[in-house]
Amino acid sequence: QVQLVESGGGLVQAGGSLRLSCAASGRTFSTYTMAWFRQAPGKEREFVAGIGSGGNTVSAVSVKGRCTISRDNAKNAVYLQMNSLKPGDAAVYYCAVGLVATVATADYPYWGEGSQVTVSS
Repeated sequence: QVQLVESGGGLVQAGGSLRLSCAASGRTFSTYTMAWFRQAPGKEREFVAGIGSGGNTVSAVSVKGRCTISRDNAKNAVYLQMNSLKPGDAAVYYCAVGLVATVATADYPYWGEGSQVTVSS
């Protein structure tokens, strides 16, 4: 049974940093794309960043330059380093895994439960 478990969320002041982690189990995802999405109250879930099996990355314009995605295939894990956080970054952050590197939620069959990030101004 595939399971994705996020950790590292919490409350941070604007301008601060957080590092989210996602540990996968149940199968090896070294050949898959791993990504982070986020969903704020009343908004649709949106793509934040993704990393392909070869390490190529893509980030949403809203977080470019402030967020870095990385992965450790030996640990079957993906990370999101977020710096210079803004109140607008507050959301539940979800780890997702899929075969295709896209920004569409429908292309990711595996999802974590989410980790809350709150940014105080």
